Amino acid sequence: MRLRGIGKRYQRQAWVLADVDVDLPPGELIAFSGGNGSGKSTLLRILVGVTRPTTGQVLDRPARVGYVPDRFPPDERMSAHSYLTHMGRVSGLRSAAASRRAEELLERLALVGGADTALRTLSKGNAQKVALAQALMIPPRLLVLDEPWSGLDSSAHGVLAEIMAETTRAGGTVVFTDHRESVVQANATRIYRVARGKVTADPESASAARPEETRIVFRAPVNEYGIPRTADWHAFAGVLTARADGASVTVHVTSARADELVLAALHDGWSLVEAGQVNTPRAAVLGGAS
Repeated sequence: MRLRGIGKRYQRQAWVLADVDVDLPPGELIAFSGGNGSGKSTLLRILVGVTRPTTGQVLDRPARVGYVPDRFPPDERMSAHSYLTHMGRVSGLRSAAASRRAEELLERLALVGGADTALRTLSKGNAQKVALAQALMIPPRLLVLDEPWSGLDSSAHGVLAEIMAETTRAGGTVVFTDHRESVVQANATRIYRVARGKVTADPESASAARPEETRIVFRAPVNEYGIPRTADWHAFAGVLTARADGASVTVHVTSARADELVLAALHDGWSLVEAGQVNTPRAAVLGGAS
């Protein structure tokens, strides 16, 4: 997919975007990095076809596009399951298949309250899970995520990482934005900088090797009632993903920070279960950081 000469402005106001030329190859994780008001969200809406550019062309957009906006409006009386089933049918699935797919995604994303929870009652993080699910009802060839980690709980970070990796492994393209440079650097295989309506390629991102990473499994200490302790793993430098499963948590961390993380966890009462180098490509394991 390619953008050529893309420009956007509203009426006679200043140009939000101007002369944007971007390549979006399959199998890559592409980040657009920039401050608030830089034009990132407008660019994503043009990518998926929600907004038409004032000038320029969008070339070779895939037929199957999944889009998660920065704000998902959950002010609906219908349940999460009913909404997703409806969206699946709109996308061409039969009712039974749409219902099964909705159940599968909501279970995988661990929607709090379950599939029958009304959209209007959802927290921001759970609304984000439904937004992600609707983008995945039919596996997309282009998955576009605007601030995807915003509001998600730490366990959902790992699921999001898996979904992004699955999309690229299948030959799709994942595009995301995040205002945190650490997240952009940790996850993207290609980075574009957006500022004052201009988009420029980061010259090092397309060829830079992703940092080596280590997979570590910890067991949580428990309190006097037998309840496992939780931790904000993303607060540790170098942590890429953290996924809890009962009293255990699996953490992916840049190898340069692995020893530091293990020492801190052991000092805090956590037990080390196993640790090892990750041999998969960087694009296969992703996640947010705080």
